[in-house]
Amino acid sequence: MTDLFDTAPIDETGRPLADRMRPRTLEEFAGQEHLLAPGKPLRRAIEEDRLHSMLFWGPPGTGKTTLARMIAHYCGAQFLTLSAVLSGVKDIRAAVEQAREHRRMRGKPTVLFVDEVHRFNKSQQDAFLPHVEDGTIAFVGATTENPSFELNNALLSRVRTYVLKGLTEADIRAVIDAALTDAERGLGDRHIRMADGLRDRLAKAADGDARRALNLLEIAADLAEEGEDGAEITGATLDEVTSQGLRRFDKGGEMFYDQISALHKSVRGSDPDASLYWLCRMIDGGCDLVYLSRRVVRMASEDIGNADPRGLTLALEAWDVYERLGSPEGELALAQAVVYMACAPKSNAVYKAYSRAMSDVRELGSLDVPLHLRNAPTKLMKELDYGRDYRYAHDEADGFAAGARYFPDDMPERRYYLPVDRGLEIRIREKLEDLRRRNADARGEIRAGSEDKGSGKEMPETQSDD
Repeated sequence: MTDLFDTAPIDETGRPLADRMRPRTLEEFAGQEHLLAPGKPLRRAIEEDRLHSMLFWGPPGTGKTTLARMIAHYCGAQFLTLSAVLSGVKDIRAAVEQAREHRRMRGKPTVLFVDEVHRFNKSQQDAFLPHVEDGTIAFVGATTENPSFELNNALLSRVRTYVLKGLTEADIRAVIDAALTDAERGLGDRHIRMADGLRDRLAKAADGDARRALNLLEIAADLAEEGEDGAEITGATLDEVTSQGLRRFDKGGEMFYDQISALHKSVRGSDPDASLYWLCRMIDGGCDLVYLSRRVVRMASEDIGNADPRGLTLALEAWDVYERLGSPEGELALAQAVVYMACAPKSNAVYKAYSRAMSDVRELGSLDVPLHLRNAPTKLMKELDYGRDYRYAHDEADGFAAGARYFPDDMPERRYYLPVDRGLEIRIREKLEDLRRRNADARGEIRAGSEDKGSGKEMPETQSDD
């Protein structure tokens, strides 16, 4: 645990540039105008000394820790930190006791900052509740994960959640400029030259993360080429330090599910270009390509279905090609499947039919199989009329036993599958209409029209996880 108000002089030796350049005032803070611009609620709360428990949710390098420190400073509070990676309930109790003692001795509040709070389990999160309730601590948590899924409702109800956004390139460019000119905390005393174009490239490579920008800048400064006019960060130096940079991706957190959802919806929306973009984002981020292959197969069944059955075939073949070739060769097969499916006619008729049928199965219980549909491999079964009056379709005209019934005797017939007017399902719909007409004629039923799209039990549409 650390205290913001330690009186010992700060030794700058060995401290990373990103730590030295932390903003000290709201005016120095980069980005987050939606929270910190004049008149915004969080800015007003800080300036008016209205300390409250809060949660900062946002990507890395957007200023969550710095903002928590700044709030404690503006409100004259003790600042204590815990890391959910390294701490347990014992550490929480020690911090609470320190906060209680600080209030007793100095009459001042304490901000307890908990980094990566989503890594605490339920019992550890519960340990904060009574101390937040009685005002012993002002709880400030930081997380990169969606708090709706990672934090207890009891804790969420006691804090106000603020969403931090990834910094813009302009925001990060301002951070880089400040670091190169600040002689007290930055690199200004080294008089390092760096062209405007290279600064822009570094801001872009940082991908919304100020900490990453400053870390890369510090490495580039150490590798700067010495010349007659002093040290200079060249394009070659910048290429060297940014060559391994990856875009933000968390392989299982909020960003992961956002991106797979974007890929699925782009395929469903028949946009091959956007579909390729999101596929490449996930591949570039290190997504498990077996998982991606499974999801591509799911898209083929859910959103294309029988409008173009080749979509499912191509998806399975792309998965097989990837498993045979691996990366990077196999990735092209996945791209081929995704582009094909984005361009294919769309139908979720089978997906909706499956949902309707499953709903009936769960609601109607274990209805008996009609006797004429049962198999009769033994003499006893035949004596019990198993299979009696079954009409073998191949012995009927056109291979269709008109008028035959296949649902349980105590269940009315349903129409689950309603083909759409796209792709192969146009012909499937026409075929089904003809067969249903023949069934009605054989049973002596009166049909209202040649097409009965509204027949069948209407079931609430079940949404997929995308």
